[in-house]
Amino acid sequence: MKSALVTGANKSIGFEVARQLAQKGIYVYLGSRTLGNGVAAVNKLLAEGLSNIEAIQLDITDDESVKNARTEIGKKTKALDILVNNAGIFGGYPQGALDTTIDQFKATYDANVYGVVRVTQAFIDLLKKSPEPRIVNVSSSQGSLTLHSDPSYKYYDYKGAVYLSSKSAMNMYTVVLAYELKDTNFKVNAICPGYTKTDFNGHRGTGAVEDAGKRIVKYALIDKEGPTGKFFSEENNPETGEIPW
Repeated sequence: MKSALVTGANKSIGFEVARQLAQKGIYVYLGSRTLGNGVAAVNKLLAEGLSNIEAIQLDITDDESVKNARTEIGKKTKALDILVNNAGIFGGYPQGALDTTIDQFKATYDANVYGVVRVTQAFIDLLKKSPEPRIVNVSSSQGSLTLHSDPSYKYYDYKGAVYLSSKSAMNMYTVVLAYELKDTNFKVNAICPGYTKTDFNGHRGTGAVEDAGKRIVKYALIDKEGPTGKFFSEENNPETGEIPW
């Protein structure tokens, strides 16, 4: 049975990704900053008849928590097939280029950029033991420099110095990571789930979590012929999904 770790999976899109992976027969480690919230989420899935899932305490902003999660999962499996770096934060308000505080930047980057780096580096050894390792970094089309420089982009006026730039930075990490692993069986991609109605955006989104989950799971399960080092947003490009960095 293949295994997957999904960070920030106790609610919203992460929870839906964990559910859909479990439904496809993947053993899922449901990462949650608070173990109690993770256990509650697992209990919901157990009630749906999904037994191939368990909660793991994982605070992506805490080095010790990430290390402990790696140790715990390492006791349970010799290889990890899928890593979905989903956990992140919006960064609060204001987000203007001239009024955002340095503390806002630090907190947002700690989760959205450094958190991805922490978890990826901590679990890369287990991923390398998988015959077909997959890494999905959950991004946002809002992190596209190209789109946000184009006045015709539908979200052009939705600017924000903190969240957008953190996703741009994470996207570059994805590019570099994919490049370094290009001669291996890894597939590494950045995926935008779309403007989804969740707690993350105060339920202002227009998309359903089920659709967002499908978009992420699709790239978590791509075969050996699938893409790597790409940025996908099916909301913005329904035909091929790929969007510019």
